[in-house]
Amino acid sequence: MGRFIARRFGQMLIVLIGATVVLFVCLFVLPGDPIGSLAGGENAHDPVVVAELRERYGLGQPFHEQYLNYVGRLLSGDLGEDYVQRREVSEILAPKLLNTAQLALAAIVINIVVGVPVGVLAAVRKYSVWDVSATFVSTLAIGFPTFVIGFLLQKFFVVELGWFPLLSTGGIESLVLPAVTLAIVDAALVARLMRGTMLEVLRADYIKTAIAKGLPPRTVLFKHVLRNSIIPVVTYLGISLGLLMGGALIAEAIFNWDGVGLALVTAVRQQNNPVVLGVVTYGIAVFVVLSLLVDLLCAALDPRIRES
Repeated sequence: MGRFIARRFGQMLIVLIGATVVLFVCLFVLPGDPIGSLAGGENAHDPVVVAELRERYGLGQPFHEQYLNYVGRLLSGDLGEDYVQRREVSEILAPKLLNTAQLALAAIVINIVVGVPVGVLAAVRKYSVWDVSATFVSTLAIGFPTFVIGFLLQKFFVVELGWFPLLSTGGIESLVLPAVTLAIVDAALVARLMRGTMLEVLRADYIKTAIAKGLPPRTVLFKHVLRNSIIPVVTYLGISLGLLMGGALIAEAIFNWDGVGLALVTAVRQQNNPVVLGVVTYGIAVFVVLSLLVDLLCAALDPRIRES
């Protein structure tokens, strides 16, 4: 297990370095100059102002120097200064990151609480009314785009019933609908994945042997079937959480949730590179760390993974 952790940790560092290089190259070669929006108005054509801003933000340096400076600041926890508000990027993003984390975790909890039990019951009661109904509803849910689900929930529960506020207040009542919007499609996918993997495991020879030995059905289900079936679901949930932590733009836009998704779109429009770098670097780091944790959890569930 120690060698497995060391190997995965080394791979994580390589991915982080490679991702930051690609990100920085993309921003470096994109057309446009942030100095225009940074200077603003007539100052955008003043060579003295432009030169001073390039010197202040290091925009006149070669690519490799800008990248090394970026990495050096990143290692010390400095994400740079926002071009527009002239504030520290970490100070601006901190509350937005917290909001996005709350939304992502709430959506994942709904995925687990709804998707896993539905998939288990559908597999155990294969071809029953429950199985057919769960398969039909999950297929229908997967076919709906997220923005359609969000608008329908907003129309029914906010406009018609008035159960939730139209604009986000930051409280739990504002978290419910965007979390459900994000969770519906993923919960349906989790249910389908759980059902499929359980049916495959139920057909395995070692499950037939366990049943033939006279083990109680509950023991066979939870100790053998569920433990081996849950691994693909854990992997999917880890990837889903990583994507959601990077910013759920559609749900944030529909329900006016002040998260990193909206901050990223605004920063791209303004060519506000420090904020873009901060948000995307955060998303990459969260995704890579969650992937590492998922690998470790899967290795704990199935020791054969450690040797692969």
